[in-house]
Amino acid sequence: MGKQTEKDIDYGLMRSIQNGDMVAFNKMVDRYKGRLMNVIGRMLSSKEEAEDVVQETFVRVYQHRQSFNFKHCFSTWIYTIALNLARNELRRRKKFKFYDITEMQGHEAEFAVDAKVPTGLPQALTKAINELPEKYRTAFLLRDIQELPYDEVAKVLAVPLGTVKSRVNRARVILRDKLKPRMEEHNALSKGTLLPVSLLS
Repeated sequence: MGKQTEKDIDYGLMRSIQNGDMVAFNKMVDRYKGRLMNVIGRMLSSKEEAEDVVQETFVRVYQHRQSFNFKHCFSTWIYTIALNLARNELRRRKKFKFYDITEMQGHEAEFAVDAKVPTGLPQALTKAINELPEKYRTAFLLRDIQELPYDEVAKVLAVPLGTVKSRVNRARVILRDKLKPRMEEHNALSKGTLLPVSLLS
């Protein structure tokens, strides 16, 4: 028997959750809490509000556990729920704060706990990511930070696959353009490489 895939693990837990197994539910929370905080925290630029959204996401998952369709990826489902709740929170504020970098100061490390990027990256990268327009930033976070497949990101965002690729590429270009001069100033740019290879592939 081959090694269980991430999807297999999610499906196994979800079947148990549908039967009311709270141990399985807590395991699912442990699997996804950090990933969701990394994305939602960057969207909302507030650790407290992100925690509320992530908590509400898991409440919705449990409340609607019977409606989960096993033809779909669980990760797609939970990210969709979380992103919709985050967008509702942004609308509730009646103004968008994507460009308010001051709110992120002091919180970069908290939001990057589970990020799949090397530690020690310049704070400039964190700030540059948070300056991206929402549509580019969300696609970039899901694809390059959370490493979801392009087709799964397309399902989460409910946009065509080509649109996802375009947004991710545009985000990478914007980040390179923003960070290259700063990195060169600090003699941190080597042979034209700016971001980790994983972010540029």
